[in-house]
Amino acid sequence: MSNLDETRRGYDIRTPGSLLRRRLGHHWKEQWGIIRTAADWTVFLYILIPGGLLGGRFYYGFWNEPLPAWVTLLPYAVLPALLAFLMQGGILLLLHEGDLLFLRQRKNWIRTVMLGGILYSLLVTALKITAGFLLLLPFLVRGYGLSGMGAGALLVLSLCCGTCVKLLAHNVKVQKQGWRRWLWMLLAAWLPSGLYIRAAVAWSAHPALLLLAAAVYAAVAAAGLRSRLALRGTFLGDVREDFKQRMKIAGLLLRGVIDKPRPTRHKPWIFRKSRPLLRPSSPESRLAGASIKAFIRNPGHLKLYLQFSGVGAVAVLIVPGMLKWAICVVLVFLMASWLVSYWKVFAGDEFIALLPFSKDRKADAGSLAVPILLLPFSILCAAVVSMPLYGWWGLAVFIPAGAAIGIMAARVFTAFRLAR
Repeated sequence: MSNLDETRRGYDIRTPGSLLRRRLGHHWKEQWGIIRTAADWTVFLYILIPGGLLGGRFYYGFWNEPLPAWVTLLPYAVLPALLAFLMQGGILLLLHEGDLLFLRQRKNWIRTVMLGGILYSLLVTALKITAGFLLLLPFLVRGYGLSGMGAGALLVLSLCCGTCVKLLAHNVKVQKQGWRRWLWMLLAAWLPSGLYIRAAVAWSAHPALLLLAAAVYAAVAAAGLRSRLALRGTFLGDVREDFKQRMKIAGLLLRGVIDKPRPTRHKPWIFRKSRPLLRPSSPESRLAGASIKAFIRNPGHLKLYLQFSGVGAVAVLIVPGMLKWAICVVLVFLMASWLVSYWKVFAGDEFIALLPFSKDRKADAGSLAVPILLLPFSILCAAVVSMPLYGWWGLAVFIPAGAAIGIMAARVFTAFRLAR
């Protein structure tokens, strides 16, 4: 419901509190409508109810049966780190774009709506932290011997830290952009979260110290709230962050369906100067260098490359003995096949088609670009194989072995799949 809709309904919103209640109701209805687009009552009936019963059975077992063996292998810091993860996120101010015209002069109304949205967001965060804490409580008490007073103090510390992190991070998001935002986020969110984990670990046996740290976080949170309400000139940033929070559920549901739009950049983040990447600067080398730059500058391609590298390294690491080399070769050949497919798409682009390159020259450029892109992955896989098998001798083996496997795989696929 927009501000224009509210105006057309006969000015029946007479107080700031009624506007706040209407905005909250509209927000809940909007979020429920988004969820209903992806799930109906059959999902709740056939998935959530059995899942809840199964989860309840496991939770009962964690309290009354022997804990799994892996619990003793986890360091205690992992549990506060999970709670710190729940503290991240944004704040919903319940502001609309039309408020700049309709409510801008009514500062008391704007302040009431903003304060209500902030308190609502902090309440949601507190509920998330409490739910996560209750799920981890059997491991804290039975696995690590945390006392009842210690558990209560840790919960209070978690709630105060979550409030502090939310407010400080929100103040940064509505005021800063670009690299300055990330720099300030180190101080506003990551540093308090790290100190929280440190305090939870160091003072787990001292509830009084945990409560003292909670009081410090609460004081900083109060200062952050006062600073937020006193901010001026951040309306556009407030609306932008508010829209991100309202669309968060929709973004999660559509993440695998719609590609995230790429931000417009005046300069690329890497290879900012248009110098030739490869030597000598022959036409084939220039085209190969352009394809390498395009691959690295594309977030989707680079992310998929890094994800496959991580999964491939883990796959090689967990298989036994000499079977590691076989898995390494298979993964390198799979990566080579994908990179050749990327090259064919790049060479077939309409902009590349405008250049006077013959099929032979394009194939030569591809034969030069694919091995360069493949070598980091093949050397990584060879390192994961060589170090566990040969120890220190693996340092002398993995680079030549990885380079040989990568060049061989690249030559095989470029010879058969690139038209000449």
